[in-house]
Amino acid sequence: MSTVLQNLSSYNIDEVPSGENKIFGIVVSEWNSEITNALLEGAVETLKLKEVDEKDIHIQYVPGSFELPFGASSLLEKKKISAVLCLGCVIQGETRHFDFICDAVANGIMQVSLKKEIPVIFGLLTTNTLEQAQDRSGGKHGNKGIEAAITALKMADL
Repeated sequence: MSTVLQNLSSYNIDEVPSGENKIFGIVVSEWNSEITNALLEGAVETLKLKEVDEKDIHIQYVPGSFELPFGASSLLEKKKISAVLCLGCVIQGETRHFDFICDAVANGIMQVSLKKEIPVIFGLLTTNTLEQAQDRSGGKHGNKGIEAAITALKMADL
């Protein structure tokens, strides 16, 4: 299915559970910060929209996307958290580095979630170009940070 001119972040607010009295962690990659800060903004605004108190949103920065799983694990060791969102962006380059990083991050996030038995949400953009990343971090295709927050709210409600 083509994503041309589709906002992929649309959702029915009434179908998303409240985050009241829940605590969320957000781990954000500093690499590609223009993109990851936009993802963070979308995630935080969505959590607050669904009654999550700002004091119950704990943000931790890590240098790059490869460090997201460790950041999530570290956050879960320090605080009682209902769900963790991992937000990052890897843009395809000229080498296979992209493949190794994306695979490692996906597997790492899943392992942390299963080991800690807490939802750890995959909010990693894996795009071919900067333009695609911009389109998915507040551009014409919505904001994947919003989608990660919705997923976290739903998973925390299980």
